[in-house]
Parts: sequence; C-alpha cells; structure tokens
Amino acid sequence: MATSIRDIYVTGLQNAHALEAQAIQLCQRQVERLENYPEMRERLREHLEESRRQQERIEQILQSLGTSHSTLKDIGTSIMGNMAAVGHAVMQDEVIKNTFANYSFEHFEIASYRALMEMAKAAGDTSAPRLLEQSLNEEIRMAQWIEQNLGPTIRRYMQLESAGMKSGV
Repeated sequence: MATSIRDIYVTGLQNAHALEAQAIQLCQRQVERLENYPEMRERLREHLEESRRQQERIEQILQSLGTSHSTLKDIGTSIMGNMAAVGHAVMQDEVIKNTFANYSFEHFEIASYRALMEMAKAAGDTSAPRLLEQSLNEEIRMAQWIEQNLGPTIRRYMQLESAGMKSGV
C-alpha cells in the first residue's frame, strides 16, 4: 500500500518534534552539570530555549495539518537524550564527549530541517518553510558556535586537567 506525500511529511514532522524532545533533555542535563565552562553553559541554556521554540513551531505546523506530535516518539527520544547525557557523565572528559556529541547532533538536526523543507514543498505546504527555516538557522548558528568554541573548550579542559582541577564539566 502506497504512503502519501502528506503522510511522509507528517511522519517527518513528528520525528522532528521527538528529536527536539531529545535535544531539550540533552541540553537540560548538560546545563545542570557544567561548572567550569560558563560560556558553554550559557549558550546551551539559550539553545535549550531555542529547542523549546522549535518544538512549538513543529506543533504549530502539525496543528495546521490537522494532526499532532507522537507522544510515544517524544517519550522514547527524551529517554535516549537522558541516557546519552548519563553515559557521558561517567567519563573523565565529559565536556569533550558532550561537545563532540553536540556537534554531531546539531548537524543531524540541520539535515532534518532541510529534509522537512523539501517535504513541505512536495506536500504543498507553503506556510511551514518559513517556520522550518527559523529552526534551521538556529541549528546552524549552534553548530557554528560549537565549532568556533571547540579549540577553547579543549584548551580549558587540558588546563584544568593538568592542574589537577575538576575538568570534565
């Protein structure tokens, strides 16, 4: 049985909503633990709010299509976000592992929003691309921030670690 373009698009939106649920959990856990990286903590706090707004935009699009997000997917990805954060928490270099994971995750979200924009066009949804582009641009800015701050984060970690101070978070 063939799946309609609209159904594929709605599934993509539901998946993106769940992906933002995971992003929210990842950011929350990291913000709670970061002590020695105040710039990172602040940027993650900002991105946490962006992720919440992104999730709201997706809800708005889903509502305009007469449907809603998938609670089951949201719960599942939230659990995965918490598990990923916990997995890195036991690592001595937690901040480095989180930085690598965050960079990868941002690029996954960038690809997701670009795909959703293509799906919206194919499904004839002319209002969603503007909202999706807002989210895409926020994800691009976050990925750029992580990339620009990779060197300073590594140097700060090495400085703290070599001085025998708490370096992981």
